[in-house]
Amino acid sequence: MTTHAHHLGTGQAGTLLRRAVLARSDSAWEAAHRTARVISTQPVTAHPDHASLYCGAPALAYALHTARHPAYRSALETLDETVAGLVSVKLTAARERMTTGRPPRMREYDLINGLTGLGAYLLHRRTRPELLEYVLRYIVRLLLQPVTVDGRAAPGWWTSDSPNGRPDQAWPYGHGNFGLAHGVAGPVALLALCVRAGFRVPRQQQALVHACRLLEQWSSSVPAGGTAWPETITAERWHQGPAPSTTPGRPSWCYGTPGIARALQLAALACDRPSGRRHAEHALAACLTDSSQLDSLGDATVCHGWAGLALVVATTAADAAPGSPLPGQVPLLRDRLAAHVDQHPMTDTAGLLTGSDGVLLTLHTLTPARPVAPTWTTCLLLN
Repeated sequence: MTTHAHHLGTGQAGTLLRRAVLARSDSAWEAAHRTARVISTQPVTAHPDHASLYCGAPALAYALHTARHPAYRSALETLDETVAGLVSVKLTAARERMTTGRPPRMREYDLINGLTGLGAYLLHRRTRPELLEYVLRYIVRLLLQPVTVDGRAAPGWWTSDSPNGRPDQAWPYGHGNFGLAHGVAGPVALLALCVRAGFRVPRQQQALVHACRLLEQWSSSVPAGGTAWPETITAERWHQGPAPSTTPGRPSWCYGTPGIARALQLAALACDRPSGRRHAEHALAACLTDSSQLDSLGDATVCHGWAGLALVVATTAADAAPGSPLPGQVPLLRDRLAAHVDQHPMTDTAGLLTGSDGVLLTLHTLTPARPVAPTWTTCLLLN
């Protein structure tokens, strides 16, 4: 990831977001304003090859909108125009690609770099409902319209590149990605969150039911009980179908069972599919009692560490069925996150995903005595 100043995941845009969220709760705005001034001295990119929810103009706009401070209103209005132009360019390119039947690049649609992330910004901002509608129509088509890979049909979210986002001879026919950050779980979660917010387009429910079936089908049993999803799959595996069992990966927000389970829960709630909701909540609960999975968490970060797991569990628990064990896990996970931070002091790195900003903001968000609103987590597709 880049360390660009206007990067939400690894740069000062993440610092601004954290300081703004905290300032909204204690009215101490000087630190946020100071960060905003520093960022504003540097040119912000809106180039379609580089700008996304996490980088450039949309990232800065997301942080400023989350702040909801009058001082940022004029800058936000200017950024709105910039982001709208960026979304239109990316949608046009995606539609042209779709007419050919070719699979997309991962960065066309994913949360971090693509149209799902820009849709998350539009949902958060809510000033361009017509543009959000176009993004949702694109995502419905992505989920329901197949593409051709090596002469055979593959799902529309199948990517032409490897898991690192580039062509690779080891992945001659691209790959299928299930993760929330870079795979199909991202568009599914956005579509479901938009239903919750009252944004609907034709065939949205059909796409959500289809997504629930997909995610239910592709989870496999794990040795310790429960189920997990593959992070990525080859074309050969797709045509063979799901494996009967799997070795679970790291229980992370970005690629792991927690993020995918939250996407499935949101989709199941949006299309009233109780079986999908139970499936998702059971998978997440089982993950939390599997020491082999928890032991694979090596840091405190939001992207692939304890903070991300704690945030996913907190948001999933808030929507869980009565009697779920998930609500009881939230304080335990917050304590484990705090203990990890105590035992492994954080480096002074910026950013929401891999920096200390995300960890500190998570601790504040989950502190019962003085919690902050979790609305900032739309950029993670959790709320």
